[in-house]
Amino acid sequence: MQKLLIGVIMIVALLSLVGCTTKEDYLILVNKERPIPSDWESRVHIDTVENCYGEEIQIEHRTYAAFKKLREDLLENDGIQIELDSVYRSVEEQQEIWDYWSADPEKGEEYCRQYLAPPGGSEHHTGLAVDIFLIKDGQEIRENNDMIADEVDFEIIHQKMPKYGFILRYLPGKEDVTGYNFEPWHMRYLDDPRIAKDITEKGLTYEEYLGVK
Repeated sequence: MQKLLIGVIMIVALLSLVGCTTKEDYLILVNKERPIPSDWESRVHIDTVENCYGEEIQIEHRTYAAFKKLREDLLENDGIQIELDSVYRSVEEQQEIWDYWSADPEKGEEYCRQYLAPPGGSEHHTGLAVDIFLIKDGQEIRENNDMIADEVDFEIIHQKMPKYGFILRYLPGKEDVTGYNFEPWHMRYLDDPRIAKDITEKGLTYEEYLGVK
């Protein structure tokens, strides 16, 4: 009995160290107007993984498991190869990005306010937002304009994402709602394929689905 009790205590302690993401956590909304909660990092289980190029990526545990299933499906059934580019980003890292571009003489503060999330307001802080890139004939397709131009492949990717609990986060023509231009590479994990399918079929942004800004 004592050994069992010790085992339970150890499991609870381990979960407290790695984070134990709840169902509600997976449905969090983070945007320019709704910053990440201050205790978020203690609530999520972030893994450090490598993409096929050996680049280290940090990503929430269940998000990575779902991404691997989506990646396998696309490769085996559609011949489309996707890979992780950017996922988890700390508030401190976002601040560094903001400071770098705000100091750029050709970009500056106006550029940051228009195109970047403020520190604390990036969905990447959650570990649930996934930026991908394509690999075609062994070549990386990472430039934004190149990915936007690849409408055929991304249409297939977007159709399959809900099956694995992902939605397209920044839709075309919805810039006034999301605050961002169309990003076909930016998907968001919700851990609920039913909700993801409903949002996708209705053509809604996540803000519209939740009925908030």
